[in-house]
Amino acid sequence: QVQLVESGGGLVQAGGSLRLSCAASGRTFSTYAMGWFRQGPGPEREFVAGISRIGGATYYSDSVKGRFTISRDNVKNTVYLQMNSLKPEDTGVYYCSTIIYGNRTPSGSWGQGTQVTVSS
Repeated sequence: QVQLVESGGGLVQAGGSLRLSCAASGRTFSTYAMGWFRQGPGPEREFVAGISRIGGATYYSDSVKGRFTISRDNVKNTVYLQMNSLKPEDTGVYYCSTIIYGNRTPSGSWGQGTQVTVSS
């Protein structure tokens, strides 16, 4: 099915910004709602943000609302996560996955992830 490659992570200071990208293979990308998730110290991957198939609607975890923005470009087969006002607790490996819009769990698999480290 859709294969995903996350990129754009890095090391930033608290208060800084990063933009993550999730590049998808295939020509069916626009048929899927997409979500960003992250894995911190714990075993579970936390839902971060979701976006509808054509990008007209979004929703977020309370912990990132107002700071992060999810968007997508269905021509480029890419979903983005703009992260502003980063906090040390945002540190983790960020993954994208297909989702059912409105849910906070993945409906498919994800890529290798991209590391985000926020220093204080």
